[in-house]
Amino acid sequence: MDGNGRWANGCGLPRVAGHRAGAEALRHVVEAAPECGISVLTVYAFSSDNWKRPQEEVEALMLLLACYLASETPRCVANGIRMSVIGRRDRLPEALCDVIDNAELQTRRGERLHLRLAIDYSARDAILDASQRSSGQHLTRARFEELLGEAPAVDILIRTGGEQRLSDFLLWECAYAELVFTNRMWPEFTPVDLQQAIRQFARRERRFGAVPQPCSVEREYWLR
Repeated sequence: MDGNGRWANGCGLPRVAGHRAGAEALRHVVEAAPECGISVLTVYAFSSDNWKRPQEEVEALMLLLACYLASETPRCVANGIRMSVIGRRDRLPEALCDVIDNAELQTRRGERLHLRLAIDYSARDAILDASQRSSGQHLTRARFEELLGEAPAVDILIRTGGEQRLSDFLLWECAYAELVFTNRMWPEFTPVDLQQAIRQFARRERRFGAVPQPCSVEREYWLR
């Protein structure tokens, strides 16, 4: 979900206004995702490198994340959406951790969509941690994925804001992801843009090192 700050700057607004607008855009995308055939949606809310940002912005983001999770939990329960958070929690404010725990508990039965929010997340750290916990074990791909946690393979990676890189997100899971880049800033991203990205995905041939296979939209999506 990239481009919140740049969108705000372009509108003559403080960066935090861009993050608020980004939260509203996420609400619309989440509501539209099941209708697009999406069953798992992972969004990059706060990377481990984002701690380098000004303290005032980081504190505003932590508060916004807590408010978003708290306000969206009842809506998710009503709409069959399960929420979970990936990433470190030991550096997050205690109040945010409490909201995360409650959101995961209250929405655990949701089956219509699994919404995963990456907060204080780094794919390299996740891989390193899984490797350290595998000490002495005979590793297979399946076993390593177990150590990574709930890590479904990514089918399509959509990045907003004009950037064309992975930025330390789901590196293992994106091994065969189809990449879609858009110049739209995240606050401008709409369900129509999501539908267009999925149509672009459906036109691609997925070979996985073998013969072409028709695309499927039944697995994992992520937005950055």
